[in-house]
Amino acid sequence: MSDRDDFLRWVETALHDAEVALHDGDAAPRRALWSRAEPVSVLGAWQDAHGQAGLDRLFAALARTFSDCTSYAFDLQAYDVVGDMAYTVGLEHTSASVDGRPRSYTLRATQIYRREDGAWRVAHRHADTVAG
Repeated sequence: MSDRDDFLRWVETALHDAEVALHDGDAAPRRALWSRAEPVSVLGAWQDAHGQAGLDRLFAALARTFSDCTSYAFDLQAYDVVGDMAYTVGLEHTSASVDGRPRSYTLRATQIYRREDGAWRVAHRHADTVAG
């Protein structure tokens, strides 16, 4: 297996499962996949954050907002691995309750990853809603 194959498998399993958990109200799996090294940042569709404390607050707030995820799909449009850095670009299609109301939406999402102690960790996320 190549680095790209290993990374893609991680995106399709661990990262996917963490996003489903977040949209079911559990931020712990997502937080576990994020880097504990600085810098880390989120330019989010609803909120921004930077630094470890900012991520903790953001992910906890998102977990309180989301529940009852009925579907989550990541339409990966581009990705690459270069040494210990990687990125993904794609569309996230989600159906979940937001503040108790069922909702379906699509986000454009770009994430940057770094390999730390042999494991992939998210270092940056930028997402925004797709008009339509």
